[in-house]
Amino acid sequence: MKKKQELLIDFIKQFDEHPFAIEMDGEKHLIGEGDPTFVVKVNKPIDIKELVKSTSIALGEAYMKGDIEVEGDLYTALNNFLGQLGKFSKDIKALKKLMLTSKGKKNQKKEVASHYDIGNDFYELWLDETMSYSCGYFKKKRDTLYEAQMNKIYYILEKLCLKEDMHLLDIGCGWGQLLIEAAKKYKIKGLGITLSEEQYKKFQQRIKEEGLDDRLTVELMDYRDLPKLKTSFDRIVSVGMIEHVGRDNYEAFMSSVDKVLKPTGLFLLHYISGMKEHPGDPWMRKYIFPGGMCPSLREVINLSAEYNFYTLDVESLRRHYTETLHRWNKNFNEHRDEIQEKMGIEFTRMWDLYLCACAATFNRGVIDLHQILLSKGVNNELPMTRWY
Repeated sequence: MKKKQELLIDFIKQFDEHPFAIEMDGEKHLIGEGDPTFVVKVNKPIDIKELVKSTSIALGEAYMKGDIEVEGDLYTALNNFLGQLGKFSKDIKALKKLMLTSKGKKNQKKEVASHYDIGNDFYELWLDETMSYSCGYFKKKRDTLYEAQMNKIYYILEKLCLKEDMHLLDIGCGWGQLLIEAAKKYKIKGLGITLSEEQYKKFQQRIKEEGLDDRLTVELMDYRDLPKLKTSFDRIVSVGMIEHVGRDNYEAFMSSVDKVLKPTGLFLLHYISGMKEHPGDPWMRKYIFPGGMCPSLREVINLSAEYNFYTLDVESLRRHYTETLHRWNKNFNEHRDEIQEKMGIEFTRMWDLYLCACAATFNRGVIDLHQILLSKGVNNELPMTRWY
């Protein structure tokens, strides 16, 4: 009967696209051909049954607990390894409960809170001054993270072709920087909605500090309750929110947008997309984004047509997100000791793994970032060329 170590090596041998080494019990095993680009040190063997059930969870948990360590740059290791996600094992039956996304409002609020309500002080340590937690837009490689986030915000606002006193809705408004800039530059009237208590409180505070009480409002609200407002908007934007909706709720999301957007109004959807309709990564769903799922580009485009949304523009910002994640991870590790003291070693290793893994999957094209600009019905009043 094979030992645990031998079973582990046999399983890992399939991931041989890029050479690396496994160090275990004083022995080094080379995987793939050529000089190893990184070394995985196994302090405690991983149960082969867990690897077969979910390779992602087994390896992720082992790294979080320190059962395995990476000697060398973590991003480089993941960038070489995660291009082989198709080889990962995943027992759908055993993971059924984890991989299903609840349709219920109460559960969705709980899922959002588990990620976004872990403390504004935590996010302030490694996000930029705008508190933007989405892909930046790097006009120049030397742009700071703050400049890239402001570039992104103004790029979105320009795409929306805003005019004074237009009503702008931000679905999943985060800490509110986009609406603040829209109110200051374009003098719009805006509403932001979020399910995060922490974001809601912070945005309320920022509205008062900026003296924008007459122009901006934020509400704790599920997107499905928008029609109850009995109001309509000239423009709607949603940045990094539809990923939390779940595949069974995409129609409810688009229907809610349709019901509150004025005829010929514009809707900009900025979201992490998948190449195909994938249920998501088990480790990511268990520890980082419960219920999270990335829509494919084609299913969003197809669904848009059902609500008479005309597709005006589609743009990929994938490489901008890779760079954004590198900047976040650098900031994170500059505050690593402080974060570890506050949140614990396992959390810190988990979050470092999350940021590096996301950077790698964007870089490898496993996931993408799309901005889609839609109009509700035909709009012949917009400039005929890309005004932005």
